[in-house]
Amino acid sequence: MTATAASVAAARSFLGRWHGRGGRGGRIAYVYLLPALMVMSVVTLYPLLYQVWMSFTNYGIQNLRADAAPPDVVGLKNYIDVLTSQLSIPNYWFLRLILYNLAWAFSNVAIHVVLGVGIALLMNAKGLWFRRFYRALFILPVVIPAIIVATVWRNMYDADYGAVNLMLAGAGKFIGLPIDAIRIDWLRQVEDPIPFLPLLPLAFFAMLVTNTWLGWPLNSVVATGALQSIPQELYEAAEMDGAGSWQKFRNVTLVYLRPAMIPYAIYGFVVTFNLFHLSFFMSNGGPFGRTELLVTQAYRLVNEQRLYGVGASFAVIMFFILLVITLVTNRLARATSSAEL
Repeated sequence: MTATAASVAAARSFLGRWHGRGGRGGRIAYVYLLPALMVMSVVTLYPLLYQVWMSFTNYGIQNLRADAAPPDVVGLKNYIDVLTSQLSIPNYWFLRLILYNLAWAFSNVAIHVVLGVGIALLMNAKGLWFRRFYRALFILPVVIPAIIVATVWRNMYDADYGAVNLMLAGAGKFIGLPIDAIRIDWLRQVEDPIPFLPLLPLAFFAMLVTNTWLGWPLNSVVATGALQSIPQELYEAAEMDGAGSWQKFRNVTLVYLRPAMIPYAIYGFVVTFNLFHLSFFMSNGGPFGRTELLVTQAYRLVNEQRLYGVGASFAVIMFFILLVITLVTNRLARATSSAEL
């Protein structure tokens, strides 16, 4: 028998064994998966495909009736109008939305990670009293409903009766400042506080403080878990080698923190990129749409403007933006997981 004939015989023998032994098990597995696949097709796949179809039409409120005529196909017009900011709605500028969304996500994640790691290092210090009480207290912002957080902080930033301005006015009395000088309209001031950052109004910094209060505790919890997993023998060995505090932090602490914090920072970036409640309930996208996020703009297109076809195309564009971000972050996560400790 030639080598080729022997290879063909071996392949047939393998396929025969696979069909005889594993084929039935594979068919049974597909039978068990079929109900879930049917549910996912109805709940997820069909709406996605229907939305993609809608994005190529002028689907509007007139098409919601059961006996309504089908919408007209407009091709790529909705996508072009979205990307070139040709929509007839107030304060819409797609490039500003993208840049602001990225600035919002990056700045929040950077502050959350740095502050969370710093607080975790303090909580991990030897001899600290009431350590468990502090950790329980810091996690409280996470369990408060998001709409309550946004509403309370919006009232705190009120220009006339907000707690922030009242606190600043009380502090200003000690240095002789008049009360009117402390009256700051945090969420509606049009003038930029930093002239060379025109995309960041004062409302951005007000919401940044709010989301910092809301976001750093979970980062601190993750960092605390990573710190407690570091073997103490590594610090002792580094100290015997003459390493100082900064060298131990850089060569031991940061090395063990990185595999835990980078994936969580990636997760935090995606969550913050789509953070709906602060932009919608605190600043309402103002002033003049300058604190709108992609997710809040998509909501307004559908629920306020009733532009369902345009909203569908906007959602498809958002999907591809998040897909790119997910692919990039997954590559970073793989690079982190393969890094040597």
